Amino acid sequence: MEAVPKLVQHIRDEMARVVVGQEELKTQCLIALLCQGHVLLEGVPGIAKTLVVKTLSRLVRLQFRRVQCTSDLMPADIVGTNVLNMATSAFQLHQGPVFTDLFLVDEVNRMPPRTQAALLECMEEHQVTIDGTRYELSSFFTVFATQNPVEFEGTYPLPEAQLDRFLLKISVPYPEAADEIRLLTNVQNGFDAGNLDALGLQAVDPELLAQAQREIRAISVQESLFQYIVQIARRTRDWPSLSLGASPRAAVSLMAVSKAVAAIEGRDYLIPDDVKTSVPPTFRHRIMLRPEADLEGITPDQILQDVIRAVEVPK
Repeated sequence: MEAVPKLVQHIRDEMARVVVGQEELKTQCLIALLCQGHVLLEGVPGIAKTLVVKTLSRLVRLQFRRVQCTSDLMPADIVGTNVLNMATSAFQLHQGPVFTDLFLVDEVNRMPPRTQAALLECMEEHQVTIDGTRYELSSFFTVFATQNPVEFEGTYPLPEAQLDRFLLKISVPYPEAADEIRLLTNVQNGFDAGNLDALGLQAVDPELLAQAQREIRAISVQESLFQYIVQIARRTRDWPSLSLGASPRAAVSLMAVSKAVAAIEGRDYLIPDDVKTSVPPTFRHRIMLRPEADLEGITPDQILQDVIRAVEVPK
């Protein structure tokens, strides 16, 4: 465990110069990067979702591109298309914004189903198919998709198959009052979120990130914790308030996120508390509440906490 502590400390220190507060958001975005998984960010506009991803890409020297989703966005707008080169009379690939490392999909639920399906191949297989030809994406390719939880007009809800491809769903709250005061102070002193170059952020070598990812995969997991993770996933499938439980892919994701949490805590082995911490962000978008539970105002996180309490913790 050499690369993970070094990388985490550096990113936390540098990120604090840009984003005030939102510690959970910053940590979970870092976990997704370490696990090479995709993230669904849910929160109202103006709470630093985009800024965190842009800053993260600079700190690890990864390419960043974004797309603003609209109801008329076509698959070619994100994956690219073949364009006729008049000089050579041959078709040439014009790459779309998915040919990058960190891909921010702003307001993903405004993307029509046909375009969502094109993004699904990118997320699952790290490749795109254009006119029958497959093109590989970056080994660091990660989707950070945002959605607004309070505006539904003109949106297309993400299907369960696509939600299951997101490693984490991060619910981003408003910042604390003290953090907002610090933000105003920083702006008064000249901070400009649109000019990150002026801050002189110190980036790390991408090889350090690759090494940290290898260390995460090497985290030790005991047999009893395999059973613990599976039992949590299986309990969601027959829980009275749920009509859809967590899939086997969700269990795999839970183990990956738990290993990243253990590494950030400085351990090279997993403990039950790592799993408990990882359940809400990993499962909250993969379960479906029954209508009566939804009407009662029960949230997915409340049900998941009940599930955790109902499963026996391994000794």
